[in-house]
Amino acid sequence: MLHLLWVLIVGAVIGVIAGAVTSRDLPLGWIGNIIAGLVGSWLGEMILGSWGPMIAGMAIIPSIIGAVVLVLIVSVIIGTRKKKS
Repeated sequence: MLHLLWVLIVGAVIGVIAGAVTSRDLPLGWIGNIIAGLVGSWLGEMILGSWGPMIAGMAIIPSIIGAVVLVLIVSVIIGTRKKKS
């Protein structure tokens, strides 16, 4: 149970980092960050492998790269604009 909590927290942080790197809004707010982080982590590790530092069973660098790619693809598909800050 504690591992699942860590996975969700790390997934959310990866999603936030991906959103910050791309300067794009994710749909569904923090839930979108968690989904983007988890799916991006899976995508990045499938394509790039598991290398670099690992937290909660996720390789951080490939996970962030995968999440950035995922956020860019999703924002192009749904037409999300850049943040107005």
